[in-house]
Amino acid sequence: MPDSIQFPQFRKYKNNKHFFKLINPEEFEEISFIGKKKLIMRHKAKILPDRNFMYDLLNDTPNTAEVIQEQEYEYQLNNG
Repeated sequence: MPDSIQFPQFRKYKNNKHFFKLINPEEFEEISFIGKKKLIMRHKAKILPDRNFMYDLLNDTPNTAEVIQEQEYEYQLNNG
């Protein structure tokens, strides 16, 4: 990942069911809405597929995910 990226970064899938907080180049948090349940998971990118996933979230917008502001992520975390 380029060194010029400032962390944290925030993304969401267009279906509004997955929200991501990219904490640093090797760690991210995900809020997932499955039915009426909200799951919050923290991931460490230890293997290549996880690192590729993070790279795509950061660099392949808008095909992979949309850029969002921290406020939208925090709203989903606290109220979603």
